[in-house]
Amino acid sequence: MTDAVGSALVRRHIGRRFTALRRGAGLTQEEAARRLERSRATISRIEEGGEGVRFREVDVRQMLDLYRADDTDRDILLALAAETRNGRRKSWWHDYTETELPSWFGLYVSLEDAAETICQYESELLPGLLQTPAYAEAIARIPAGLLEESEIRRRIEVRMERQSLLTRPRAPRLEVVVSEASLHRVTAAGDLAGDQLQHLLDVTLRANVVVQVLPWSAGIHGGTPFSLLRFPPNPLGGEPLEPPLAYVDSLTGAMYLTKPAEVAVYARTWDDLRNRALSVEDTLDMITTLKESLRQSPRTAEHGSSGPGASGDGTGVRCQ
Repeated sequence: MTDAVGSALVRRHIGRRFTALRRGAGLTQEEAARRLERSRATISRIEEGGEGVRFREVDVRQMLDLYRADDTDRDILLALAAETRNGRRKSWWHDYTETELPSWFGLYVSLEDAAETICQYESELLPGLLQTPAYAEAIARIPAGLLEESEIRRRIEVRMERQSLLTRPRAPRLEVVVSEASLHRVTAAGDLAGDQLQHLLDVTLRANVVVQVLPWSAGIHGGTPFSLLRFPPNPLGGEPLEPPLAYVDSLTGAMYLTKPAEVAVYARTWDDLRNRALSVEDTLDMITTLKESLRQSPRTAEHGSSGPGASGDGTGVRCQ
């Protein structure tokens, strides 16, 4: 089961269930820690579903006994805990350090890795899952001098590794809306432009990838860059392992929005952006036309200075 739904989701779901059971038993984290002869930090990590937590059967049973869990909760939590121990696959992002994968972004990629559907809107750049190495490098180098050369190389490596989830078995569905401005920034990016536009055309041939352009003619809209993740159903039945979430990142941090009312705002905004965007067919026509225009009017070297991320908003170092 873990390959299908992702260890991160299983762990987070276990943590939420234990939190609910503890509160239902009328215990604080400190009280639970004392009675289980554990530290409060350990109880907190369990309830957060931390990647480093070992859900040993003996520990799980002690917590279930203390919280007076019923048979249903006992069966589900023991089964889920076993899934975290038995033959779970190692995700690609485990091999990267905090320098290349900041802690606030590491949570996102673990959830992205387990998502069933990924919806992304970008206003200035193309999303990381659709970038060529050259385009990703151009972004990583803006603003100049911010990142060390070794970190730039590793960030490009991370970005390319992330893209493997689109071609693996049980790959998620990726739906993307990008602004027309983001495409024109590509055409102004010098020699990398042709390959990046061709890559967009190629990736949209995959059955699980949908790309649409929000044209200038769409006028004023309510979208700022965000991702909306939806997850597979719980194979054991009952509530989903992970509720839908909206993700918004910045230069130095991110927001994970999971409250139903918050997610509903982003879901409605996403639907509006999709409705305003060009059809898939018209999007492909626009990208093809832009690519052909590069051969007719080649850009000079100085145009590259206005390439990805050079708009002055500093988006070049965003992890997305």
